[in-house]
Amino acid sequence: MHAAVLVFPGSNCDRDLAVAFEKSGAKVSMVWHKDAALPAGVDIVGVPGGFSYGDYLRCGAIAANSPICGALKTHVERGGYALGICNGFQVLTETHLLPGALRRNAGIKYICDTVELQVATADSAFTSGYTKDAVINVPIAHHDGNYFADDETLARLEGEDRIAFTYAKNPNGSVRDIAGILSENRRVLGMMPHPERALEATHGNTDGVAMFRALMDTMATA
Repeated sequence: MHAAVLVFPGSNCDRDLAVAFEKSGAKVSMVWHKDAALPAGVDIVGVPGGFSYGDYLRCGAIAANSPICGALKTHVERGGYALGICNGFQVLTETHLLPGALRRNAGIKYICDTVELQVATADSAFTSGYTKDAVINVPIAHHDGNYFADDETLARLEGEDRIAFTYAKNPNGSVRDIAGILSENRRVLGMMPHPERALEATHGNTDGVAMFRALMDTMATA
């Protein structure tokens, strides 16, 4: 598996995500926001957490218009995989690669904690390493993680089994407790929690390992 991790001014989880891919056995390329193309042979693009462009305007809005996001869109439209975490999820909604939007937390405060997530579907390359309805522990660190979409979009997400994760105890006001969603072809995942921060027991837990291993297994058999 060849993973490309995008880097924007203000990214602060790019190295964490690169290490997560590397630990799963992937080759990793770091790609700067001003680049207009991805390296040849990339299987999956990682859009990391942080504060791209200082979160000016809306979170992820400026990053979504950077040169590299044009290449990201082309990659996804061709059937490539993408994983957006935290600010990366915000970027994926701003590029319209995923529906909905991330708003200010309901409590109007930045939240840094470890939360329980329920695996809403195991039917994706990202979640196939888990059992449906399993509860895992994953860190969160966000100020604008309150997922919102209109009723029609929510009905479509639920009807097409595209809600990947939900919060066991909603920390930010996200509609229907949504913590992560999938694209129509199930090859793009956006999620607010940080699975790349749940890889080593010394960091608290290893519940994120299964996601990256599942991705590697999928790419190996593709």
